Amino acid sequence: MNIGDVARLSGLPAKTIRYYEDIGLVKPQRSANGYRSFQPGDLHKLAFLGRARALGFSIDDCRQLMTLYEDQSRASADVKHIARDHLKRIDAKLEELQQMRATLAALVSSCAGDNRPDCPILADLAATPKPG
Repeated sequence: MNIGDVARLSGLPAKTIRYYEDIGLVKPQRSANGYRSFQPGDLHKLAFLGRARALGFSIDDCRQLMTLYEDQSRASADVKHIARDHLKRIDAKLEELQQMRATLAALVSSCAGDNRPDCPILADLAATPKPG
């Protein structure tokens, strides 16, 4: 399969596939003229990477997960550890987003939104951050 075929079948852009090749996540064969030739196993790896990235795993996490996936003697505890760490990062980000939302909701609520120039939203954005 050429890169266009594997892009269509995996749902990944060709640019992403080239990037994954550049960083060593996939290693397609090369024909005599230098064109990439993807095998079914490459397509499977790309689909795996696409799903992992859609779940927000980092490139480093993906590299580790791919290594574990290919290791038939792996311990599922190693996979779970990577997933649990990622879940903790997602939970922390969700909490941060909830705090951001609460702050912004309070600012929006405090703004009259009328023709006067006074605006608590702009005043808050212009405030000097408190140390600590």
